[in-house]
Amino acid sequence: MLIVYWQTVLLLVFLSRIAVAALVTVHVLLHKKDVGAAIGWIGITILMPFTGGTLYAMFGINRVHRRARKLIGRASWHSRTLSSRWKRAEEGSFAPLAHMVGKLTGRPLMGGNHVEMLHNGDEVYPQMLAAIEGATSSVLLCSYIFRGDAAGARFLAALIGAHRRGVAVRVLVDGIGSGYFRCPVAAALRREGVPVARFMHSMLPWRMPFINMRNHKKILVVDGHLGFMGGLNIGVENLMATHPRHPVADTHFRLEGPVVHQLTEAFARDWSFAWGEDLPLSLFPEVTWKGDTLARIVTAGPDSDLEKIEYTMLQAITLARQSVRLMTPYFLPSERFLSELALAALRGIEVDIVVPRHSNHTLIDWARAANLPRFLDSGCRVWQARPPFNHSKLMVVDRHWTCVGSSNLDVRSLRLNFEINLEAYDDALAARIDDFIVVHRHDRLTHYDLDRRTLPIRLRDAAARLLLPYL
Repeated sequence: MLIVYWQTVLLLVFLSRIAVAALVTVHVLLHKKDVGAAIGWIGITILMPFTGGTLYAMFGINRVHRRARKLIGRASWHSRTLSSRWKRAEEGSFAPLAHMVGKLTGRPLMGGNHVEMLHNGDEVYPQMLAAIEGATSSVLLCSYIFRGDAAGARFLAALIGAHRRGVAVRVLVDGIGSGYFRCPVAAALRREGVPVARFMHSMLPWRMPFINMRNHKKILVVDGHLGFMGGLNIGVENLMATHPRHPVADTHFRLEGPVVHQLTEAFARDWSFAWGEDLPLSLFPEVTWKGDTLARIVTAGPDSDLEKIEYTMLQAITLARQSVRLMTPYFLPSERFLSELALAALRGIEVDIVVPRHSNHTLIDWARAANLPRFLDSGCRVWQARPPFNHSKLMVVDRHWTCVGSSNLDVRSLRLNFEINLEAYDDALAARIDDFIVVHRHDRLTHYDLDRRTLPIRLRDAAARLLLPYL
């Protein structure tokens, strides 16, 4: 009897292993677009069915896609940008790009905007705080990192003050970036009755992917007329004048004009997803022309079928005739992005890639070093910016078209995070950003620099590169 019992147990375990492996395989085949990821999940589940199946259930299933579609589908607000009276302009050699991004995003290219480039918390924070303190109807703030330090305290005071004046204040922070176990700013705002949501936060791991699918956006919209967006988080490390221990330089943008409607729309979608509240149309007031910049908001995230920001950048690279300049804190692009940059360089386009000498993530620096030789082989020029660590995310093509915002040039940012960028067609703005990138071309990285790494260092860097989809 004992032998029969154990035979039955072993048979059930064997059948369970087969069932788990089969279920995961079927789900992967139906839902995973990336062939490498699909093969990886199937392989680990076949080798270790229970462990692989558990890991896949926790980290491999995109629950965000279904939930976001459901919430967005029932939203009662509808941004006027989707039926804007502003005429989309044809942009010469960039007309195919303007047309493609319009179809990709469902948003029109907006005329009559003023876009101002700002640097570091020293310049940006006073303008953001002044806008919040002068708000009369609404303040919408989204930040990946919102620290409870001296810089964050000033924003807390301004937000709470606006709320007490009767202004409609909504604050959205990421569930990890602003603190996973503790989020001091969220607690402080809740105590004052300010609506605040922590994006994708749960103490249950199967309800919240810990690393991927983060809301990396930085948005501030005041009274529906004035907007700020870019790469700048809220924390003392961004205040250069205070000489922080780990300073972070960054670039942010002040927006005025019709494109602010699209910035509001982007916040409203994320707020609906995180809080369940549909923001009223009163937050989309009529706006007037403020300048001559043609601009459009481009958002991307795991709730969409296409990597919209990456596709926008790729199309712009294919249309380049003179130069492509990129500045990014983390440079671990996908194979298709690598191919487009390489092809541009091979056809004679001046391709400059500016990265920090050292970022704030050592593992990413190691992986980057292993990834760079292929760019150098094709004729791309890679430059290292000297400290302080620069967190700016900037792209300029032919000193005419620009793409700026929150997205880094790595797989996780472009495919797995919720990001927001601004594309603009403006020679003057593009020239300012292009010059800024050129000024930060401090030290050129060559094959010699990479080849003189010792064998243990090269092995370390190559091993780190294997984690590229998750860095």
